[in-house]
Amino acid sequence: MSWNGTTDIPDISAEWYRDVVELADSAPTPVQWFAVHFTEGVILLLGLLLVAVAAPRLLRADPWGRAVALVAPATVVLAYGCSEVLKSLIDEDRPCRAAVTVLAGPCPAIGDWSFPSNHATIAGALATAIGLLSPRWGLLAAPLALFAAFSRVFVGVHYPHDVLAGLLLGLAVTLLTTLLTARPLAEVLRRHSGTARREPIASSPRP
Repeated sequence: MSWNGTTDIPDISAEWYRDVVELADSAPTPVQWFAVHFTEGVILLLGLLLVAVAAPRLLRADPWGRAVALVAPATVVLAYGCSEVLKSLIDEDRPCRAAVTVLAGPCPAIGDWSFPSNHATIAGALATAIGLLSPRWGLLAAPLALFAAFSRVFVGVHYPHDVLAGLLLGLAVTLLTTLLTARPLAEVLRRHSGTARREPIASSPRP
């Protein structure tokens, strides 16, 4: 890939894109309707799932669980920011400009670049954060993130390599940042909790 405003698309990614778009074009109308709504709604679903998993851990006394619950959601925003920076550097045009059929509707305007996929980045980050907080719920979040990424190709707005890079970016940023920052934060919370327990209760003055 070049860094001068043009991008060489991997042949295999372009071929897979054409295959998936042709599959989408021939899919039954209910499937197309579901894909168009799912590609946006799944991000909201993963976000709600993260809130549902993180909220109870914020109320527990366990410093590590509280630290992860505080840090992991914030890393999703960081992952999104990283994807935006990469988009502005790489300037890969959207595949839907040359596609005959795009289920998502109008192709995003020039300047809304394709690599990496913001949706896939956010989905990967959310699924990773959920998995760190609850491995059991992470088993549900992971396939949802994969379907979210695939749906961006299915509706015609991203190449496969765009969504793969987005998933990996979201996973890496959330996992590494959480593991690096949650431990010192947990130690701060542990010390604060210990200090609070050691504080003496003021006795009432005698008459």
